[in-house]
Amino acid sequence: MRTLVLGLGNELAADDAVGVLVARAARERIADAADVVASSASGMALIELLAGYDRAIVVDSIQTGRNPPGTITELELEQIGRVVAPSLHQAGLPEMAAVAERLGLGFPSETRVLAVEVLDPYTLGGAMSTPVAAAVDELARRICNRVERWASEQTRT
Repeated sequence: MRTLVLGLGNELAADDAVGVLVARAARERIADAADVVASSASGMALIELLAGYDRAIVVDSIQTGRNPPGTITELELEQIGRVVAPSLHQAGLPEMAAVAERLGLGFPSETRVLAVEVLDPYTLGGAMSTPVAAAVDELARRICNRVERWASEQTRT
């Protein structure tokens, strides 16, 4: 079973860099058990990255205003709502899964999303806020634990 860890974000845009930084932090610890990719792509462009994997962990920033910055929310694909246009992403993971299924591209059957509440995802050249930067190590730890759990499950079967 192939596993992908996908860190999303723009490392030039303050807190939006969190997914990219987490992917880099986790890469060496899980290199033998998963492919780790950091990407600034969004929307349907992500189908190409996810196609062919059985499992995926996606790390991205969110800004809901409902939680303090640095709060980590872990979701399964089924728990993610559909994207309501207009959106910078144009399509979210549920839409990509549906398109990939129709095209026979093999979208991951098990997908976990680690979403980090951010304070400032827009300031170009801005520094990452302290609470979001503090979440990077915890996110990398969670990713490593999940990948190790999947690997041990695979070994047992």
